[in-house]
Amino acid sequence: MAEKRDYYEVLEIDKSASEDDIKKAYRRLAKKYHPDINKEPGAEEKFKEINEAYEVLSDPQKKATYDQFGFAGLEGGAGMGSGSGFEGFSGGFEDLGDIFGQFFGGGFGGFGGSSSSRRNSSAPRKGQDTLMDIQIDFMDAINGVTKTIPIEVDETCPDCLGSGAKSKDDIKVCPRCNGSGRVVTQQRTAFGTFQSQTVCPDCNGTGKKIINKCPKCRGKGYEHKRIKIDAKIPAGIRNGQRIVVPNRGERGSNGGPNGDLYIEVLVRDHKYFERDNKDIYITVPISAVDATLGCTIDVPTVYGDVQVKIPAGIQPGKKLRLEGKGVKDMHGGRAGDEYVIVDVQVKTKLTLKEKEYYEKIRELESRESVFDKFKKAFR
Repeated sequence: MAEKRDYYEVLEIDKSASEDDIKKAYRRLAKKYHPDINKEPGAEEKFKEINEAYEVLSDPQKKATYDQFGFAGLEGGAGMGSGSGFEGFSGGFEDLGDIFGQFFGGGFGGFGGSSSSRRNSSAPRKGQDTLMDIQIDFMDAINGVTKTIPIEVDETCPDCLGSGAKSKDDIKVCPRCNGSGRVVTQQRTAFGTFQSQTVCPDCNGTGKKIINKCPKCRGKGYEHKRIKIDAKIPAGIRNGQRIVVPNRGERGSNGGPNGDLYIEVLVRDHKYFERDNKDIYITVPISAVDATLGCTIDVPTVYGDVQVKIPAGIQPGKKLRLEGKGVKDMHGGRAGDEYVIVDVQVKTKLTLKEKEYYEKIRELESRESVFDKFKKAFR
């Protein structure tokens, strides 16, 4: 069995830390290592260790005992919080709910909502969000598209409206927990009586007992369906961005709504266009003659062809800007631009007639060629 670490070391504080310092350290570390967020190996054990340390150091009596006697003073009592997962941490549990309710809107493991909702397990809770991805073509991302997507979802039973009962008269208060959804257990030790709360085993935390189940959903309160949804992909969406479809995630509990479905959009590459944020780039080939004399060409854009004047004497790699011909802004801002990169291509094979004309052009050039001027710089 691994040796237990000092509780102050676990929370990364010293023994002079105040109550506020202890609480701040706990909140920071609990958020960092919560297993719903941190999927690294050992995160769950680290999370349990943090809760155990906070359970002791946040209680003045337990802290004084630990400071004087160490782990030996806690044997049989506090600090043994590894036996039942995340249950039984009466102080830290609610603090952790505050953390995840604030940062994630209650989407992680039922920690969200008000403090009264956390104490009452029968309160309606929203289901967890889900994530899927779809692939779309480059031009669909530019112009927007609506995609029909098959999904599986749990929908509220239309007969019992999610109660799971045949009628409202078939829903009774759980006699074991009196409708709270939780039961309190006590443990007597040499250092006093400690109590913890756990989910009621009779009603599984709902606080209700169903006498006659709904015949349509057989008491589940929901129906599992395979449906198709229309997901509207907005014009200008980037690769890796997500859209949200409300209430198509995992089902809620105790009559709470479903979570949301997040769809991550993966955009396929285009053969010619390249995208950089809102700007579009395209490389167009022109001949050496057109580069020398200049010309007008029809350049493809994501919205159709546009006439572009190539100035005489343009150099290879020169970029020409087409204002407003890039990607539209998703939020109504200024559209991007398209940049045309000129690729001057030199013929590798000439006809006899073409070669004759090129020879005449060379004769017309000055005796000092471009290369001769270059060589002069080295003398």
